[in-house]
Amino acid sequence: MKYAGIDIGSRTIKLAVLENGRLIYSRKSVTSHNPLETAHDLMDSAEFDVITATGYGRHLIKSHMSCPVISEISAFVLGARFFPNTCRSILDIGGQDTKAIVLDFQGDLSKFEMNDRCAAGTGRFLEVMAAVLGFTLEEFSTAALSAKKAVKINSMCTVFAESEVVSLTSQGADRDEVALGIHRAIVGRSAGLLKRLSPTGGIFFAGGVALNGCVRILLEQEMNRPVFVPPDPQLVGAIGAALKGVTED
Repeated sequence: MKYAGIDIGSRTIKLAVLENGRLIYSRKSVTSHNPLETAHDLMDSAEFDVITATGYGRHLIKSHMSCPVISEISAFVLGARFFPNTCRSILDIGGQDTKAIVLDFQGDLSKFEMNDRCAAGTGRFLEVMAAVLGFTLEEFSTAALSAKKAVKINSMCTVFAESEVVSLTSQGADRDEVALGIHRAIVGRSAGLLKRLSPTGGIFFAGGVALNGCVRILLEQEMNRPVFVPPDPQLVGAIGAALKGVTED
């Protein structure tokens, strides 16, 4: 049996297929203006027997395919177990929201907090700030790591932060130092969420922002705890959805 999981995210749709406990296929695509069409394109490219949906658009898939669904929180708990690690905290920073999840000693969900009211500190925030500074996302992370000091960013609202960054650069602030300041602000926001929920132990870092090396390094420094990033952090939710199908078969 081949079990698929599809994660309909706000920015990216992810598909993962498992067979005999192994990831045998995965694919990602930008969500676009028509997430249902994008999801179907991804599913048409894969072979599977069962599919489970998660993410903010999971009910859209369910209404068209009558497939089972699983919440994002539950999907990330299951998906984190797929990768060998001993972390009891999960941090997911996606395109437009941030989730902090704590597991009990058995690896089951204990508590969580989710910030989905605005894009502050998320992948979208990073994209906007990188563009304002004239960087690609890859250049943005590298530039921040190369800075010797950080320029403090006071606002985490995307609109206000954009204006603040424009003002700073027009006054001659170093782009790399501004980039580091933005990364520190993002990490400070996420670290505060984690510290309230789980003050100790390793952190499983998932979501698209986990691909940003500067965020990972600063998070490890800020928390003084090990941070584990899986091989493809964007697939964690889709893998968790696929695993839900395995457990219910």
